[in-house]
Amino acid sequence: MLGDVIRRRCDELGLSQSALADQVGVHVRQIRRYERGEQQPVLGVAAKLAETLGVTLDELAGVGESPLDGDWWSARQVAVDGRALIATVPVTLRRRAPDVLAVEGRGWRGELRVWDEGTLTGWYVGAGPPGTMLFVLDADSTLARGRWVARAVDGSVTGGHAALARTREAASAAVPRPSD
Repeated sequence: MLGDVIRRRCDELGLSQSALADQVGVHVRQIRRYERGEQQPVLGVAAKLAETLGVTLDELAGVGESPLDGDWWSARQVAVDGRALIATVPVTLRRRAPDVLAVEGRGWRGELRVWDEGTLTGWYVGAGPPGTMLFVLDADSTLARGRWVARAVDGSVTGGHAALARTREAASAAVPRPSD
């Protein structure tokens, strides 16, 4: 599991084994041993690995992965040049704590808190103004429907329907069409 996390995060961050080894302060052979599962790092090295890879120690160890972890699609109602559209973007959800998920997409990032009864609340930041999100998960945790709210460029409050799903089609279908 440790090796999988190292490989995945290095790929996501564009880090080579050598670059990771340099930043962590170990020889590249150690990184290879960790990736192959031949050795486990001592706590200090594990902490430095986690920091460099942008994950928690629990994530690095693969402890308690969330069923929500992985690749999703985000869809939301937006207005572009006065036209109402449904925008979709691939996102990745990763457990950061027992009840917190990191959300990363093209040009933006955020965080979702998982509450009882399948409610997700959170925030996001990116190229535009920051915003908030509220979603309700369906029974099998493969679709979340909700709303997004943000401050518009003109200072007003804007928002619309939003969804998270495992496929682009499911996310898009879960958001009411602008004329609905």
